[in-house]
Amino acid sequence: MQDPNPLPWGALDRFQAHFIVRKESGSNYGNYIAKTVLTTNGHFAEKTVSKVQWNGPGSLASKLNDDGELNKMIERQSVKDATIYVEPTDKAIRIRGKWDNHIVFGITKDLFEIYDRIAGHIKSV
Repeated sequence: MQDPNPLPWGALDRFQAHFIVRKESGSNYGNYIAKTVLTTNGHFAEKTVSKVQWNGPGSLASKLNDDGELNKMIERQSVKDATIYVEPTDKAIRIRGKWDNHIVFGITKDLFEIYDRIAGHIKSV
């Protein structure tokens, strides 16, 4: 007999794009960890990004903070798209954003250019 009130568990329609940069982190694992810290203005749907800083223990975060043009590009994105994580995996470095549902999931040209620029900084560290 099937339960008339099923629990809302199971697979959810959430997706996340991961951009993989092939680079070994080796013993410098912390050197490749970075996350955007956003300063915002407004509330709810009117919230906009006014300043972007990168937080992380290694030289990648410093390098990303020094790239003013990259941070200006990120400031023009929505708060959700401006939240970016960089983290090492076993044999590569991953760049990712937040989770999306199937309706709004996608990568814009501007967001791709931002991720590509971050990948260039990862390669140069």
